[in-house]
Amino acid sequence: MTAHAALELIDLRAGYGSIEVLHGVSLTVEPATVVALLGPNGAGKTTLLRTTSGTLTPMGGCLHVGGVHVNGADAASLAQAGVCRIPEGRGIFPNLTVAENLRMWTGVGGLRLPEVEERTFSRFPRLGERRGQLAGTMSGGEQQMLAMSRALLVDPAVLLLDEISMGLAPLIVADLYELVRTLAEEGIAILLVEQFAQTALAVADYAVILAQGRVTRRGTPAEVEEHLSAAYLGGAA
Repeated sequence: MTAHAALELIDLRAGYGSIEVLHGVSLTVEPATVVALLGPNGAGKTTLLRTTSGTLTPMGGCLHVGGVHVNGADAASLAQAGVCRIPEGRGIFPNLTVAENLRMWTGVGGLRLPEVEERTFSRFPRLGERRGQLAGTMSGGEQQMLAMSRALLVDPAVLLLDEISMGLAPLIVADLYELVRTLAEEGIAILLVEQFAQTALAVADYAVILAQGRVTRRGTPAEVEEHLSAAYLGGAA
């Protein structure tokens, strides 16, 4: 019996009000796989992530998680199904310390504070060193680690990453993407949007180019790379 894809979008349409942004997008993310979603500003990448994470209801098409049809499910229901999104902007509590942020996340997946701290600090030792520091005063990379630690508490089946490198130094970005590769090797399906295409392609198993709300190219990083320039120069919406 063939295992189901971790995430499958079939002819997905979505937008805002009467304005359709995604015009029949289809893509698949298998377990233990990184898929890079690339394209110019306005292509519909963030709209796709919002629809996939349940913060935007699709206008049509199908969304499957682990082979289960989940159209219209809200963000909380999709999180329970194993879909977790780390949005651009990180979504931490900047006026709380690292430890206080972690305390806010107790109860996620039934975990108590010692379990939350153990999981977080074992994966991100630097956060253990900063446990008493206000999250908003940490470096951008440390804040991103804190945001990612929250998502990983629930052992997601599908991780949606939206511009995790934004505003970060190259060395920090390299560390984060090394973690992305490790998470995929642990079995998590990862769909990532990244402004730096080469950074994303370096860790991706497959890549999809989105332009004006439609998939214009898909394949391995090598197959997609030669089409990037045309997509970014000619596909802006």
